[in-house]
Amino acid sequence: MSKKNDKEEAAPSDDKGKLRDYDKQMEKLTIELAHLQAWVKKTGARIVIIFEGRDAAGKGGIIKRLTERVSPRVFRIAALPAPSDREKTQMYMQRYIAQLPAGGEIVIFDRSWYNRAGVDRVMGFCSEKQARRFLELAPRFEAVIVESGTILLKYFLTVSEEEQERRFRRRIDDPVRQWKLSPMDVESYQKWWDYSRAYDEMLRMTDSDHAPWWIVQSDDKKRARINCISHILKSIPYERVKFDPPDLGKRQKRPGDYVEDSTPRRNVPDVV
Repeated sequence: MSKKNDKEEAAPSDDKGKLRDYDKQMEKLTIELAHLQAWVKKTGARIVIIFEGRDAAGKGGIIKRLTERVSPRVFRIAALPAPSDREKTQMYMQRYIAQLPAGGEIVIFDRSWYNRAGVDRVMGFCSEKQARRFLELAPRFEAVIVESGTILLKYFLTVSEEEQERRFRRRIDDPVRQWKLSPMDVESYQKWWDYSRAYDEMLRMTDSDHAPWWIVQSDDKKRARINCISHILKSIPYERVKFDPPDLGKRQKRPGDYVEDSTPRRNVPDVV
């Protein structure tokens, strides 16, 4: 894939800044994701994509569009819960290391080891000393990942105070979205500026040439999806793999002695 400048990578819009042809653009990107998948399977490439950012910034929406039409055996989502009592006794990075890809896999972290620099630090789940040590060590840890031949991409989604509040209130009012609003989300809403300080330092201390942070402006969810997925595709040196269609051959003839089974079976009712 050829590199393009930042201006060319932006999602097309009209004179008023409104995103054009979202569905058509997403369809093109989905086809490219299928080509990426074929290349990863053929070459045995290992890819890690990290998504961090504000609560309600749209991480889940981007991840959904990345994975909804590809194989879960290639595109694997790692969304780890709070550490268990056993995991709390382990080296901090240990449970994340276990999620890193084997050959032919793309692992998407829906939040990652950067919990230590964000929620853990702000909510007091780790000491200030532990948080600062993490910020010092994270670039070294990522250097080891990259030097092993793994492609590592890091995205931070940002959203304005006003847009985050609008999305939170929509979750409160919509039964289909209420599951997205956790007590931790409410606390993050209340501690906006504590998180701002923590994220500012995280981005400053863990941005590196070998594993840079890419900021995704996400007040416009659709634009964010187009821009982010386009950037992912442009950041991976994949090539299109020729698909060799299989020869289905001929289906076997029904044997003369085959008798349909007459055992009663439970069919799902047709409700349409």
